[in-house]
Amino acid sequence: MSGNKMLQFVTVERKTPEKRTADVRTEDFGEIYREFAAERAAEQAGRCSQCGVPYCQTHCPLHNNIPDWLRLVAEGRLQEAYEVSQATNTFPEICGRICPQDRLCEGNCVIEQSGHGTVTIGAVEKYITDTAFENGWVPTIKPRRERTESVGIIGAGPGGLAAADMLRRAGVQVTVYDRYDRAGGLLTYGIPGFKLEKDVVMRRNDQLAEGGVEFVLNCEVGRDITFDEIRQKHNAVIVATGVYKTRDLGGKNADARGVVNAIDYLTVSNRKSFGDDVPAFDDGSLNAEGKRVVVIGGGDTAMDCVRTAIRQGAISVKCLYRRDKANMPGSQREVQNAEEEGVEFVWLTAPAGFEAGLQEAMEGGVAVSGVNVQKMRLGEPDATGRQAPELIEGADYVEKADLVVKALGFEPEELPTLWDKPDLQVTRWGTIKADFRTHETPLEGVYAVGDIVRGASLVVWAIRDGREAAEAILEKMTVADAPVIAAE
Repeated sequence: MSGNKMLQFVTVERKTPEKRTADVRTEDFGEIYREFAAERAAEQAGRCSQCGVPYCQTHCPLHNNIPDWLRLVAEGRLQEAYEVSQATNTFPEICGRICPQDRLCEGNCVIEQSGHGTVTIGAVEKYITDTAFENGWVPTIKPRRERTESVGIIGAGPGGLAAADMLRRAGVQVTVYDRYDRAGGLLTYGIPGFKLEKDVVMRRNDQLAEGGVEFVLNCEVGRDITFDEIRQKHNAVIVATGVYKTRDLGGKNADARGVVNAIDYLTVSNRKSFGDDVPAFDDGSLNAEGKRVVVIGGGDTAMDCVRTAIRQGAISVKCLYRRDKANMPGSQREVQNAEEEGVEFVWLTAPAGFEAGLQEAMEGGVAVSGVNVQKMRLGEPDATGRQAPELIEGADYVEKADLVVKALGFEPEELPTLWDKPDLQVTRWGTIKADFRTHETPLEGVYAVGDIVRGASLVVWAIRDGREAAEAILEKMTVADAPVIAAE
């Protein structure tokens, strides 16, 4: 009987959750996709072919048991589907919203390769856990027994929180240190609400806090507490700071007012959505309303910026990218959403400095008035296999702009210097050196996960790293050697 629920891809077409129209969704920062209804989720899950070699699973960094929970959804066994989904992924409802499924699970779906359209894996994944929360199937974290060992985690982003979740469930005492006033890192302040509404993140933060994870917020390591002090307080330390240093652009007038970093722009917008008092938004410095906006970059962060500017009421929003559409590193789904919302993409263009005027000198120096743009063409492939952009001589022009957002990617901060820890080894790229299986660094008891090891990457990879580091730490904490205290 259960077999009849599956293999429906020949007769049932691929359907995604309803997407709010562009003119409606750009009026707010709410998520643009509506929730699947139970019947539609089961129908779409039933399109899975249950293939013998599930490429969706092998191409997922967490190796989620996708065919298994798709079958359970198709059969209406949603609570079991949640339990299977949660077994391999700490935050499935977040991955279902923000993972680039077109490049991972869905992009490698077998029925997609056969021309039938991929299973809508991400939407079903989101639906499963949202339904579990609504029905009270998500239990409070209650370790079977408490341990005396403690782990300090520096950084409350997805990698750090994933590690905190696993360690706390095993009874380990966990303290998370973070520079911001809310936990979540990139999930809270870097990703706009139209992709990930903040109550989804806060819900997980609350679950961890209620489960016994201690959060020490507004805490800057190297300023409010030293790295060595954290090491002395805990049996092990996980560094999960992410990478927040913006790659610089340079050029004429690069320091003009109105030339801003993507992370600053997105953080201010997200703080405003929380209802915070944000002077940099209120005075117009990091607010696109009534402005001609130019965003430089072609990744997912650039897409977040252009779509944020549209919602803030910009007069025009243009995205400059040095390659063409086919070579963009960002999700094609996000590019399509941006185009629908009115963003203009200017392909094969690169900035060569900025024009600036003196009209606002009394308010803090010259203000940007335009971007000096160089036209490019694609030449021979570079070391990555992608065609390298080449300058077209004599084709420069000025793109008028009142606000320019640099979304050129992120680099690691100089942690050995900031933390006064010269023996914290880093690579030539500034990322922390760590074992790729256990994530332990050459410093005894110190682990590192996520972007601070990989460089700027996906949330799902950070979650995987955090879980693996937690597992490695727990392996060292054997039951025989660990004193145990009774849970209350």
